[in-house]
Amino acid sequence: MNLPPWLAPLAEAAGALEPGELSMFLPPEDGSGRESAVLIAFGEVDGEPSLLLIQRAADMRNHAGQVAFPGGAVDPTDQDNVSAALREATEEVGLDPASVQVIIELPSIFIPVTGFVVAPVLAWWHSPHPVSPVDPVEVARAATVSIAALAEPANRFRVPHPTGWLGPGFEVDGLFIWGFTAVLLDRLLDLGGWSRPWDTGQERALPPHLIGRRS
Repeated sequence: MNLPPWLAPLAEAAGALEPGELSMFLPPEDGSGRESAVLIAFGEVDGEPSLLLIQRAADMRNHAGQVAFPGGAVDPTDQDNVSAALREATEEVGLDPASVQVIIELPSIFIPVTGFVVAPVLAWWHSPHPVSPVDPVEVARAATVSIAALAEPANRFRVPHPTGWLGPGFEVDGLFIWGFTAVLLDRLLDLGGWSRPWDTGQERALPPHLIGRRS
C-alpha cells in the first residue's frame, strides 16, 4: 500500500491492534448492539497531514452539535462495515469513495449509552476534494483538522462526562471534541507517534449547547 511516510507508522500500529486496545468497552459477547461504522480519513490538506471531521446539526435528536467522524448505522444493503462507512461519508459530506483508500478496519467499540457497536474504518484520503454538508438537517459543518493542531498541548484537556467519567477532549478551529470521537483521536495520536506532552490535569466543562447530549 502506497502511504505517505507520516501515515505509515499509524497503519503499521493499527494492523497489530487487539480488541480492547482502542477502548475498554468491547462489543457484547451475545452479539447485541446496533452495528455502525465511521470513516477515519487522513489526508494532506494545504500541505498538512489532516483528518476529516463533521459537526452534527444542533437540533438533531441524538448527538446534536457534537463533533464526529463521518458515519452511521450499517444498513441491510451495505456489503460490510467498510461500505457502510464510505456510504455515510458520501451521504453526509459528499466524499467521493474513489478519493480514499481503505487501510484497515479497526477493532469495534461498544458505546453503552447508545447501544451502538462502532467499527472504525481507517483510510488514506489520497485525493482530497472540497466537502460540505449534503443535508444541513443532519450535518452543520465538514472540517479538515490538522494533526498538528490536534496534538498541540494547548488544545488538549480532559472533560468531565455527565456519568462522572473523565475523558479526553480537544478544542480546535471552533470545534469542541469529546466523548467517543475524542477517545479515538487520543489513541490515534499515540499510535501514529504524533502525541506531545500535555497537561492531563487541565479540565474543561462541556459547553452549554452540549450538556445533556449523549456521546
